[in-house]
Amino acid sequence: MITPDDLVALIRNYNPTCDEALIRRAWAYGEAMHEGQFRHSGEPYFTHPVAVASILTEMRLDDATIVTALLHDTIEDTRSTYDEVQGLFGHDVAELVDGVTKLTNLQLSSEVKSGAAKQAENFRKLLMAMSRDMRVILVKLADRLHNMRTIRSMRPDKQAQKARETMEIFAPLAGRMGMQWMREELEDLAFRVLNPEARNSILRRFITLQRESGDVIARITADIRFELEKAGLDGTVYGRAKKPYSVWRKMQEKELSFSRLSDIYGFRIIVDDVAQCYQVLGLIHQRWRAVPGRFKDYISQPKSNGYRSIHTTVSGRDGKRVEVQIRTREMHEVAEAGVAAHWAYKDGTRTANPFAVDPARWIAGLTERLDSSEDHDEFLEHVKMEMYADQVFCFTPKGDVVQLPKGATPLDFAYAIHTRIGNATVSAKVDGLRVPLWTRLRNGQSVEIITAEGQRPQNSWIELVYTGRAKASIRRALREEDRERFIRLGRELSRVAFEKVGRKVTDKALDTAARAQGLKGPNDLLSRIGAAEISARSVVEQLYPETAALTGPEVDVSRPVSGLDPDIPFRRAACCQPVPGERIVGITYRGKGVVAHAIDCEALAAFESQPERWIDLQWHGGKHPACHTVSLELTITNSAGVLGRVCSLIGEQGANISDLRFLDRKPDYFRIFVEIDVSDAEHLHRILTILSAETDVAQVIRQRDPNRQP
Repeated sequence: MITPDDLVALIRNYNPTCDEALIRRAWAYGEAMHEGQFRHSGEPYFTHPVAVASILTEMRLDDATIVTALLHDTIEDTRSTYDEVQGLFGHDVAELVDGVTKLTNLQLSSEVKSGAAKQAENFRKLLMAMSRDMRVILVKLADRLHNMRTIRSMRPDKQAQKARETMEIFAPLAGRMGMQWMREELEDLAFRVLNPEARNSILRRFITLQRESGDVIARITADIRFELEKAGLDGTVYGRAKKPYSVWRKMQEKELSFSRLSDIYGFRIIVDDVAQCYQVLGLIHQRWRAVPGRFKDYISQPKSNGYRSIHTTVSGRDGKRVEVQIRTREMHEVAEAGVAAHWAYKDGTRTANPFAVDPARWIAGLTERLDSSEDHDEFLEHVKMEMYADQVFCFTPKGDVVQLPKGATPLDFAYAIHTRIGNATVSAKVDGLRVPLWTRLRNGQSVEIITAEGQRPQNSWIELVYTGRAKASIRRALREEDRERFIRLGRELSRVAFEKVGRKVTDKALDTAARAQGLKGPNDLLSRIGAAEISARSVVEQLYPETAALTGPEVDVSRPVSGLDPDIPFRRAACCQPVPGERIVGITYRGKGVVAHAIDCEALAAFESQPERWIDLQWHGGKHPACHTVSLELTITNSAGVLGRVCSLIGEQGANISDLRFLDRKPDYFRIFVEIDVSDAEHLHRILTILSAETDVAQVIRQRDPNRQP
């Protein structure tokens, strides 16, 4: 373990004016608090906070962050308290230590036993802690890095758990914050635990390759330096083989063997200014052949975490592909420290790096697209996407840059500009060519969104988009549209239910029923009735308990309507198949009696000039038996068990299936005709709603055919 003098010396290397007394007091306090505590390795526990502080000095962070590292486990694991830390080291340090303590207790991995709800809430707390002070997560990342470096002393099951959590949460987060070196080390340390055989295999391949080809890195580095010196440029050149996990991931993604991988070497060229970056790019492309499609200019299009650099891949010695990154010294500092560059010190003062991103703005940009009202699964999906996805940069027709995660589509682009534009999108052009809305966008493309008045988001759009913002906007629009439809349906079902007991549905009655059920108002009540969450009959019985008895006796199936003499034959029209609860009108047919049509039946147009044949009919109030046949047309996915599940859903609602035929058979879907027996409109609506909610049911249509003979 390093000594207090060693730690102070590390800090003085970049901040000669540091508060040495504060650092030494924090060391003494932390060491005293952890006295008698030991790590799994048998070392004194305080070696861990010291190692975390040492890691943070590599990022050249301020005194408060270093002190927090020394104290970060005191409140959680010792007799120390928040008030005591605040009294000794100030409010700033106490808040940071408390923030790290709260983060330590959060379970962020998908292995959390309490499920998505708890995991989503913990992610919200993580984002909240980051938004208050980003230094909290910097200490936590350094804490995780040292724990991963010393993980061998833990039980195998604990090693695997921590490694998976690191790979799933902390490594991508470090990368998203711009600390690529930390991401790579965390990934490699976790890879060593989770798949040691694969890692060792890749290391052996590197050794074999070096034995066969010699020191490729040294030769290519010398070639690059020669080109720089020939052009009179003063630059620093670094070369290295990529980390084992990076190589393994590329092998998995591209389904290639190690011998077929090309760009396993990477080189960085650090120069003085931006003009020299582009000059070096020209030298590299003159000396070696550029690989098409492997050029990215993050200087003109920086990442959201402040990262700037030019990336290109060229065919180097012996045809081997190598990746070259070109940047200035200030850009390199941000590339190494990421968001942490905001707090970095140099020669005793906070560095005013023009490329360092403001952490408050960065975290605000990260979280602004996350809708806190979403359910837990949606929130987890979106936050992980926004935090961990790679980025692409596209242009509007006016040349403005729109930053999106890799895998985004033109619909994501439209919603990134404005929700109104996204909702009205009908098609898109990419680089002047019309493309499908599911097209994946690439860096540097120009995207034009074509909109139309009256266009509305479709359910299928949720599968087309990638970003959390787009998914949330589409779901919100669909909910609002469904709500309006359910309100209309609920109003009609309420009217029918109230009329059955001789009452009129009024806003006052609905408002009273809504308040009785703890809802905000009549529209909330109607929406739930329309969505089959509440039955209209139960609302009537709640307002008028004395009417409950009226719904008891069953209506005579042979004479379900009023308004006819007993000796006149009656039947329902086959064309529109009206059911109790729907408005009807009778049409007389010579020799057939009276046929009841739904008031909106298309067949009634033929009788407009014959008013003498029209008879005013009404359904009897009370409970109708489930014997009124209705025809449905369903489109379902061609998967095992889907048809059986559809039939079960219908049966569970108390309806009988009287006929079932296949209308169309395709490799991916079936179109079927089903006749079911229902009691009334409310019963039918409940079945339609439940079928529509089934994932494998693409469409449900109540089939009405005016050509069917009445």
